[in-house]
Amino acid sequence: MPPVFEAYARVLHPAVRYAGDDDVDVRWDEVAAYNGTTAHRLMQWPAITGSWEHVSEEDQPDVWNDSPAEGHLPAHVAAALSALLAGWTTTPQECWFGWCDDDDAAIDRPHLTLPTCDLLLQRGPITLAAANFAPEPQEQSAAVWWPADRAWFVATDPTLMSTYVGGPAGAVDDVLGSLLEAHPAAPDDPVGHDTDPVNPAPTRF
Repeated sequence: MPPVFEAYARVLHPAVRYAGDDDVDVRWDEVAAYNGTTAHRLMQWPAITGSWEHVSEEDQPDVWNDSPAEGHLPAHVAAALSALLAGWTTTPQECWFGWCDDDDAAIDRPHLTLPTCDLLLQRGPITLAAANFAPEPQEQSAAVWWPADRAWFVATDPTLMSTYVGGPAGAVDDVLGSLLEAHPAAPDDPVGHDTDPVNPAPTRF
């Protein structure tokens, strides 16, 4: 995240529990409580579950069945986040959305060059935050999105299970006070699955 905003928040991608035909969001603090680990603002999924296999393979069926999405903000979470941020921009109908795409045919489209990839850019209303930017049946949220007035910025790193928001203190307060599982953040926070400073990292085999 660029270190230019008044405040920051980290939005945790929920795990999923199957309930018949429905998918139920499972909070990280619920998973930590089940495993006897500590929920805190810098917690990481392998550390609170106690296993690297819980990143993408094994589940804990008494609590969750699918681990939090890596590099993808689930559509319903993106919709809720965009609704919270809509009132904190003068240009909610003019936002930019960027996502990684290897389509050579799109080389002439607007793009943003990052160290890891070139992001294709699309302009549209803030409701596009919940759109799928990958070919079906894949699912991929925008990696970054921001309004034309640059009042705030949202980023979902392709390797992380959380999304970061930077913006005015009031906007971040709205995110922290919502039903989303969110924590205060800072631009220099350690990120990555092995950076939990409270819960011991599980052993890699």
